[in-house]
Amino acid sequence: MGEAFENIIMTHDEGIVELRIHHRGGPARWALWGGLHRELGIAFAQVAADSDARLLLITGTGDSFCAEFDMDGEAPQMSAATWDVIFREGRALLNNLLAIEIPVVAAVNGPAFIHAEIALLADVVLAAEGAVFADKPHALAGVVPGDGVHSIWPMLLGPNRGRYFLMTGQEIGAAEALALGLVGEVLAPDALMPRARELARTIVARPAIANRYTRVLLSRDIKARLAAELDQGLAMEGMAILAAMGRA
Repeated sequence: MGEAFENIIMTHDEGIVELRIHHRGGPARWALWGGLHRELGIAFAQVAADSDARLLLITGTGDSFCAEFDMDGEAPQMSAATWDVIFREGRALLNNLLAIEIPVVAAVNGPAFIHAEIALLADVVLAAEGAVFADKPHALAGVVPGDGVHSIWPMLLGPNRGRYFLMTGQEIGAAEALALGLVGEVLAPDALMPRARELARTIVARPAIANRYTRVLLSRDIKARLAAELDQGLAMEGMAILAAMGRA
């Protein structure tokens, strides 16, 4: 399907597109520059444009969804021009995910400490028993949580719990995530993908138009909120980073 990716494997089986994030075949790592930050926006745009796709299933690799950074390679010198690239990639990542008009299922296979909102924006979210949700890259590191997490977590948890979660780096385990309504089911690790694929097949068996418009209807409020808040959040995040580096 389209572009070859270094950190994403996509397969297509009877209308179900399975997208698995990874790092050199092992658990996914988030690069400070490029990597999944760039590739996911492109991959989501490809899925949105694929007329044969009926459902997207997102998962990770091994026992982690995305819990570590990829520190290989040299990070670019931060500047306004550099942040412009990050700004455009950050917008594409979430906007292209929400532009997908087919049902999206996520199977969170382990800790999701970096951009867990990618999975939580799915229509159906399943989690392995060892899954843990947190936002580690932002407030804990002195960075404004402005790349969408500032909208999504208060929306999911409520304004007070959402702010607490983002400001403290709190970890939410799978059982609590189920009780809070962040995920729909918690399963043993070896049962996660079979159940995700079973649900995917069940949903795909329904009328395609009904599936499409259900996704469109149920994601309207999320899209409206991000449309109103994402750009400002990314701008504030960039300004704070540049100021901290003495480059404002």
